[in-house]
Amino acid sequence: MRKAEIKRNTKETKIELSLNLDGSGNSTIATGCGFLDHMLTLFASHGGFDLDVKCDGDYEVDFHHTAEDVAITLGMAFAETLGNKKGIVRYGNMILPMDEALILCAIDFSGRAYLGYELSIPTQKVGDFDTELCAEFWLGFVREAKCTLHFNQLAGTNSHHIIEGAFKAAARAMRQAVAIDEKFADVIPSTKGVL
Repeated sequence: MRKAEIKRNTKETKIELSLNLDGSGNSTIATGCGFLDHMLTLFASHGGFDLDVKCDGDYEVDFHHTAEDVAITLGMAFAETLGNKKGIVRYGNMILPMDEALILCAIDFSGRAYLGYELSIPTQKVGDFDTELCAEFWLGFVREAKCTLHFNQLAGTNSHHIIEGAFKAAARAMRQAVAIDEKFADVIPSTKGVL
């Protein structure tokens, strides 16, 4: 099984994270931010990933460091579990309806970090979560996972639905991308022979 356990400590956050790409969607999430906990629970469930996250952060400041550092740690875990990426499908995509919101997500575990982020979130907060942190989360993730990740909002005006749709769509797209392609299980999916 493809598993990783990451500990990341800074002056701003202390994080313990474990990831099993071949899990069943079980999770235990405690970041200190209720909305982020909810999004990561959805992410694990829709991706079929087993994910445990514990974060102690500088909540008295805000949730910026928590969101960014959890994403960095999650990206590190994806990079570790995928290794040289032999046998993975590599690409994944999802168009996901979340009530009135419609979100497109596409991913390529290319070895190159890029975030295309075209979500228009109308409010500044959902609960205690600053909605601008959604972009910061995914930017931190792609930098460490070394993947290309695109989000496009095709419809929607409800901030909660847009963000939730993005997390669910990303999980579904990633589930496709990290799946083992049985026909090419011993092949790195690149004409260069390396990703």
